[in-house]
Amino acid sequence: MKKIVFYLLLGFVVFLPLGCEDNDDNLIPSSLQSKDFVWKGMNLYYLWQEQIDNLADDRFATQNELNTFLKEFTSPSTLFTSLLYERATVDKYSVIFSDYSVLEGVLTGNTKNNGVDFAIRRKPGSTTEVYGWVRYIIPGSDAASKDIQRGDLFYAINGTSLNVDNYLDLISTDSYTLNLADYNGGAITPNGQSVALTKTVLAENPILVNSVLTEGDKKIGYLMYNGFFSAYDNQLNTVFGNFSAQGVTDLVLDLRYNSGGAVTSATKLASMITGQFDGQLFAREQWNSKAQAYFLANNPTRLENKFVSGLNGLNLTKVYVLTSKSSASATELVINCLKPYIQVVQIGDVTAGKNVGSITLYDSPTFAKTDVNKSHKYAMQPIVLKIVNKNGVGDYTAGITPDHELFEDMEMLGVLGDGDEKLLNKAITLITGSGRMTNQPTEVKQRDLTDSKALQPLRSEMYVEMK
Repeated sequence: MKKIVFYLLLGFVVFLPLGCEDNDDNLIPSSLQSKDFVWKGMNLYYLWQEQIDNLADDRFATQNELNTFLKEFTSPSTLFTSLLYERATVDKYSVIFSDYSVLEGVLTGNTKNNGVDFAIRRKPGSTTEVYGWVRYIIPGSDAASKDIQRGDLFYAINGTSLNVDNYLDLISTDSYTLNLADYNGGAITPNGQSVALTKTVLAENPILVNSVLTEGDKKIGYLMYNGFFSAYDNQLNTVFGNFSAQGVTDLVLDLRYNSGGAVTSATKLASMITGQFDGQLFAREQWNSKAQAYFLANNPTRLENKFVSGLNGLNLTKVYVLTSKSSASATELVINCLKPYIQVVQIGDVTAGKNVGSITLYDSPTFAKTDVNKSHKYAMQPIVLKIVNKNGVGDYTAGITPDHELFEDMEMLGVLGDGDEKLLNKAITLITGSGRMTNQPTEVKQRDLTDSKALQPLRSEMYVEMK
């Protein structure tokens, strides 16, 4: 198609086609407008645009040729999926929504949810049977009013035993009953109890637990933070202000269930942990070749995420981070990008290995929500960038390996924020050097198959917001 020209609007990159030589370049039938938006947005922004033949800049000579191509697809979603790079192994994260209000809700922590944050594991010795276990309960949810809590196990839903083929369908309904079980030396044994749950639109505050533990001369701040949602940045800053006021000397940052969110929030969290690096480079973005060339030539600072001043910083030189296989994207960003500045002691399991981020694209002249096409509500969240630390390090697709490997197991889950909880207890032992380690059963190295956040599109996303 026509040559592409770049414009910068409101600090955000916008790509628009340059001039038209043929009248048919302006002819986009109403039935194809949503698909046209998908192709043009992906052509201009998609991180792997150059690897997809159908997204090549010279793939179509005219708008009519593009229209003919678009007609081959039954929906914008099928077109979008066809343009993704190695969906099964590389780009597992790009998504499209037919209603952008749903997408916006997920990105801000608002989802249809019954309040049970859970993980799914295979039953010991089985390749097909699975069970679920409750990681935590979201305050204010339907589950918060029911008799269910962290550590409860469920083997069936509505009386149907869970397996690798049916659990997703069973969990996806708005109302269901969890059939509970006990963990008996590895055996998942039904106990006759059940809990009926209903999903509602729920706003999850990612700050689940924050407290200060006194261990000898150490004041240890503990924060379980479960999502990088910018609406809660001020509350997070207040937490760090309280940590500072109480004289916190060490921090345990629990990100084991944090699967991602806004890069701006991750940058602010890093700035609160530290405080002595105001204005220095925290993370650098790497876009596709077209966008990268434009930024470098016209606005190189747009690629930089710098430590933020004016926040409640602890000025720490070491932080203890608790992780699991569910720790992804913006969580990994914090770990990776803090390492050039302070010592990061990672405790738990290897992280997910997601080093790429996305933006929200609407069908509008600028791909922003301003002047959005009112004939449909499709919006995309494609992967558009990779993020590296100040030393250019960012290749951790196999995950970030912990310094101290520990797994959560059903024999000893413990209470989140309690000094005897397995992962937190390990951090306390490292901080105090007191040998306080609680007696624990033999390590059970069993990883979760998936979790409630991973089962919802975008919950494991790292994304860049308007700057």
